Amino acid sequence: MSGKRLIIGLIVMGIALPLGLFYLLHLQTLGAFFTLSAAIFLTWGVADLLAAILERPRLQNRTPTGAFREDWERRQKE
Repeated sequence: MSGKRLIIGLIVMGIALPLGLFYLLHLQTLGAFFTLSAAIFLTWGVADLLAAILERPRLQNRTPTGAFREDWERRQKE
C-alpha cells in the first residue's frame, strides 16, 4: 500500500464517510463516531489487503475459488 493511498483512505474512510453517516443517522455521542470510524476504516483495510493478495502474479487470471481449489489439490498431492 502506497503512502498516498493510505492518506486518502484515512481521510475518506476514516473521517469523511463516518462523519456523513454520523450526521445522517443522527448519532449523538463521540464514542459512536469513533466506533463507526474504526469499523469503516478496518473494513476498508481488510478489503484492500485481500485485493492486494489477489493482485499477486500467481493469482492473476484465476478466480479466487479456482486458486483455492488448485492450491488445495496441490497440497493433497504433497
